[in-house]
Amino acid sequence: MTELDLIILLASVVAGAAPVVMATAGETVTEKAGLINLSLDGSILLSAMVAFAVTYEANTVVLGYLAGALTGAVVAAIVAFFSIYLGQNQVAVGFVLTLMTRDLAYFIGNPYTRLQGLQVPHQPIPWLKSIPFMGPVLFNHNLAVYFSLVIVGLCWWYFYRTKWGLQLRAVGEHPRAAYARGIDPRKIQLLYALCGGLLVGLGGASFSLSTKPGWGRPQGAEGTGWIALALVIFGGWHPVKVALGAYLFSFLQVLGIYFQGWLPSVPAQVFQVAPFPLMIFTLLIMSLSQKESILRWAQNKGRLKSLLRFFSGMAPSALGKPYRPD
Repeated sequence: MTELDLIILLASVVAGAAPVVMATAGETVTEKAGLINLSLDGSILLSAMVAFAVTYEANTVVLGYLAGALTGAVVAAIVAFFSIYLGQNQVAVGFVLTLMTRDLAYFIGNPYTRLQGLQVPHQPIPWLKSIPFMGPVLFNHNLAVYFSLVIVGLCWWYFYRTKWGLQLRAVGEHPRAAYARGIDPRKIQLLYALCGGLLVGLGGASFSLSTKPGWGRPQGAEGTGWIALALVIFGGWHPVKVALGAYLFSFLQVLGIYFQGWLPSVPAQVFQVAPFPLMIFTLLIMSLSQKESILRWAQNKGRLKSLLRFFSGMAPSALGKPYRPD
């Protein structure tokens, strides 16, 4: 593989991972506050459909992205309201919503199937795109891709370097202690469920307006929400680790496209499906690396211990347990 081929491969990975990075960032924000939004897969599809439909009718991608973000926020708000204020099971509500929103997307979006609409324009960053190797990999994309790169660092900074991030983590770890310090856990959870839903909606919009322009059945985003949920868990609820998982998933998808050209005798469906079991296998290895027995075994093995520590992560203590005021 030449240097040019490698640049094209890595640039494709960065561009293809953008929607998944946004969705995983949104779910990380929501789960850090102690709330599980299991509706991601359907929410991504519905946001993608709404974004494309609004863009097609209004002839502007800006309104399409706003509509997609709002759709994701509305779905997340339903999960949060039923869980926080009505005391319903988060997993059950989210699972029902992901099925309902998926079918709703296909039904409402049927008139827009296979239509040609606008997409996010290509906007290389002057000067930066000329940097050897890294320039075309990171700075020769569109605004959606740049936003996905920025949101990772922004989430990390917000979680671990601001007092609002400290409040968010406090609610996710111990809502009663947070309440004792004057923080309303239910308002915090609702707020960050909406923020997370906005990012999920932006990820869905990026599918139909940037990564895989257009709308159809199948859209190509099916199953991505479940992968995003798994990435949040096995990334240890850390925004940087979760994003690395998203780029790994994108790498497996892009590699599948290359293999179709290298092995034309193998059915294309094999390479389209392969990233999912490979990603599950990778996540399984990461899960095993977090077990106490494995960590004890690696106690005196320097580099291996550091690698396992990187993959380790603990769920927020109050995850899935909405706060009930006395």
